[in-house]
Amino acid sequence: MTSRYCSPARRAALALTAASLLAAIATGCAAKDEPALAPVGTATAAQTGSASAAPTASEAEPTAAFLAPLTGLPVEQAVTRRPLSVMINNFKAARPQSGLTHADTVWEILAEGGITRLLAIFQSQTFDDPIGPIRSIRPYLIDIGETYGGVLVHAGASNDALAILQHSGKADMDEINNAGAYFYRSKDRKAPHNLYSTQEKLYTGARKMKYEETAAVPLVHFDPAPDVIGEPAATQIQIKFQLSDYKVSYRYDAASHLYARSVNGEPHIDLNNARQLTAANLVVLSAKHHAYDDYGRLEIDLNAGGEAVAFQEGRAIACEWKRERGDIVRLYRDGRELKFLPGTTYYHVVPTDGGFASHVQYE
Repeated sequence: MTSRYCSPARRAALALTAASLLAAIATGCAAKDEPALAPVGTATAAQTGSASAAPTASEAEPTAAFLAPLTGLPVEQAVTRRPLSVMINNFKAARPQSGLTHADTVWEILAEGGITRLLAIFQSQTFDDPIGPIRSIRPYLIDIGETYGGVLVHAGASNDALAILQHSGKADMDEINNAGAYFYRSKDRKAPHNLYSTQEKLYTGARKMKYEETAAVPLVHFDPAPDVIGEPAATQIQIKFQLSDYKVSYRYDAASHLYARSVNGEPHIDLNNARQLTAANLVVLSAKHHAYDDYGRLEIDLNAGGEAVAFQEGRAIACEWKRERGDIVRLYRDGRELKFLPGTTYYHVVPTDGGFASHVQYE
């Protein structure tokens, strides 16, 4: 399928902007043991013309002065603030959640009992609406959240996660143990599915807790016109984690170039605005899961690498995932890193049990 993401002129302008962004980041070197990271403040691309914010990749304007580091989308000014890495409850009673349409990146990963948890990374968009419901953290969620340079936002933790966080000096906001003043309970739902916060509350709390206001974020590579010619069609996607009655699906919309998310056949919406959750890029990766106690708490290996598939522009790209120390998960095909379409990216981590094909299907 020939990509019709935008006009040739717009593609060229976006590609030039993206190239300038990468050059700017490359000159602002990160620490030698984290070669793929760059300070947030350097993630800009100076261009002439006015800037305009854009919620979807298809609305990107070629005159943008700056690009958001984690989405590659145009923004009105340089994005320099530290991300928030928020643990979002995904139990049935917690849906629909609030704030997810504003996330730059979302990870979906198993917790106990076959239910997944969402880790939402917020950075480029500013909004006043609630974020939540917020739930507890696990060691692998600490790992993911920190690779984005984010302040960890959660309510409690597993014993192992709490042991990691206590006296660690990590940028950590825990409603139960150290930051209760920056969260609130909604009267519209029953506990524990009613804990929320806002960007303003969380950034205010982070400042008062003396956490750094900027941090290193990953260098994410973007391509506004990816070459997907010859890749298998994938306009309908189904993802299974463990429970047979807990199915995630996406439908590709060629007009918007986005994948619309559903759970158990029902549109997954944001309670704040009733909009269905969408993403420009979907990633499904296979990782080894090990339950280590009677509660079913998990160890998930997010370092070894393995099989993956990426979905862009209505096509499926078979690839593999790899990860270097301190870096995010990256995708490779034929030895080269796979670039993302500008926009939001959703990652899904499925177990190796049963084989990769048993967890993801598409047509």
